[in-house]
Amino acid sequence: MINPNLSQKETARFTPNEDAKKLFQTIYAEQHKGPILDDEPRIRVSDVISKFAFYYEKIRNTVDDTEEHLLHKNAIDRILKRQINIEMSKDGTEIARHLLIELIRAGYLPNNQILESKIGEIGAVINKYFKLKKYCQASIPDSYENKKEIVNWIISLAACDIEERLGRNKINQVIVANLYDSLSKAIKLPDGSPYAKDREIQIYIGIHRNYFKADRAMVSLILFKYFISNWHEAGDEEAGQVAKNIIEINNAINFQINHPISGQLNKIINRYTVYFSILTEVIAKDPAATYEDFRKDPKAFPRNIKMVCNKRYKTTRAKLWRAAIRSILYLFITKMILILILEIPIANLLGETINNLSLAINVSFPPLLLFLIILFTKLPGDANTAKIIEGIEEITFVEKARKEPITLRPPAKRSKAKTIFFNTVYTITFFLSFGFVVWALNQLNFNIISIVIFLFFLALISFFSIRIRKRVRELFVIEPKENFIVFIIDFFYIPIIAVGKWLSQKFSRLNVLVFILDFIIEAPFKIFVEIAEEWTKYVKERKEDINQ
Repeated sequence: MINPNLSQKETARFTPNEDAKKLFQTIYAEQHKGPILDDEPRIRVSDVISKFAFYYEKIRNTVDDTEEHLLHKNAIDRILKRQINIEMSKDGTEIARHLLIELIRAGYLPNNQILESKIGEIGAVINKYFKLKKYCQASIPDSYENKKEIVNWIISLAACDIEERLGRNKINQVIVANLYDSLSKAIKLPDGSPYAKDREIQIYIGIHRNYFKADRAMVSLILFKYFISNWHEAGDEEAGQVAKNIIEINNAINFQINHPISGQLNKIINRYTVYFSILTEVIAKDPAATYEDFRKDPKAFPRNIKMVCNKRYKTTRAKLWRAAIRSILYLFITKMILILILEIPIANLLGETINNLSLAINVSFPPLLLFLIILFTKLPGDANTAKIIEGIEEITFVEKARKEPITLRPPAKRSKAKTIFFNTVYTITFFLSFGFVVWALNQLNFNIISIVIFLFFLALISFFSIRIRKRVRELFVIEPKENFIVFIIDFFYIPIIAVGKWLSQKFSRLNVLVFILDFIIEAPFKIFVEIAEEWTKYVKERKEDINQ
């Protein structure tokens, strides 16, 4: 068996480039790491008591519409804010201890594997952001309308920084470096583009958006460290200086997040993300054998890529259904609450009769619609797999390297007259779409409350379906074919989706169940878990005393 760490003369039909070799070597080294033999103490919690916290977290996440890959980061953010706002904790080290213990209990981190020294490292991070928060509260005028948002944003930056430190991975670091190297060579801006200076940072945050599925807060942290290059070693004086310029920094970050070229870049970067993701999985199956195949059986590499693609398609289908079930449970729970506290009482108050048909439709239609949308979601086919094989060979072999750069188009500029015309058409479409639904519901004798609730959940479920199916769309590296029927459906359906997106953003802030769980139940529940764990330790100590 050939060790990819060994230098040897290449005899393969195609020659792996240096980036590919480094990826092979890193994956091989990570897979063959020996066991950790140091005796440094690790954070350990009771497995029995942790089950309470684990199941609480599952329940809590069911009533929230957060995407699965963001749950860890959002849990850190939630715990930090609870420690600050409810438990009034001030010491970063103590907060770090509670934070890591809670994350382990909830199943976000492994038990008895996190070094206790990590408490000091995370505590220092928390103290730094707390100081920045304190300086910002003092330096930002009370008259500034977004002062509260910036203060909360700083806590979100702290949460992202902590998650990054808890989840560092050598393989991911190499992939990011390789992605950046490939994309920076492949992507070119038009001559004379005013955004030339932003190309590198836009590629870098685009990689994190697409490969790691980073949300706005996570991208904000990358940009924050980009603008404040010495932040990792900043002291009190530097934090105070940052606080004085925090409004300008925040504005600069928001501009980069909403950059005019980000849309085009995301489409290109997503393709390369798929290439590197599949390549990593192919190598991870057996790095040495895959490397050896370059010499002995050149056809084995594309064959292995095809196998991994087909496996990924099936796995994505399973994840799609899991996300759909979470959304259906979330919608069903919130739906029942709205019916109990709004639809039935208000109908009685207005003297209107309860329409059992409208109640049945309002309860069953949203999950049924989502079920049908997911059922008919199309997975990528052989043409897509062939394009992935071509793309992976491009990033792996010297002979297959891209010869011509991908030149971005200048951002489209639409005349004022066209903008007014399109906005008018969109507004008409909006009223036609919702007007038709309202007319149909009237034919079924829905009352006004039932209609409002139906429209509310129709819009939400339409947006959720788009967000859930994004997992599948991200696997497509070929442009979908134009279809007149799909065009007509989109023409009238997009206004409903747009309303769903707006409602999702607003409703997530007003989610009563999440508020109750986070600010009323969670704090006393975590105290109960803490006391229960201390009790188990006490019982164990007494048992050991008796057995001595």
